[in-house]
Amino acid sequence: MTEDELKAMKKEVSSKKRIATDWASKIHDVVEDSLWSSYQELPDLAQKAVDACEEWASAKAKYEAAAKG
Repeated sequence: MTEDELKAMKKEVSSKKRIATDWASKIHDVVEDSLWSSYQELPDLAQKAVDACEEWASAKAKYEAAAKG
């Protein structure tokens, strides 16, 4: 794997981590700002956060495997 390919993979890992963090932030906003009026949104937001974390973990594992050679 070339250095450019590894950089692209690392960038993808960072992007997926940011997406997962964004979902966590949305959950935090509901809990902190509008729990009593928006609590119904939490299961969907939680599933999206879990999915994003799983995508991040998968991308990270692929990157780490590729980086080891």
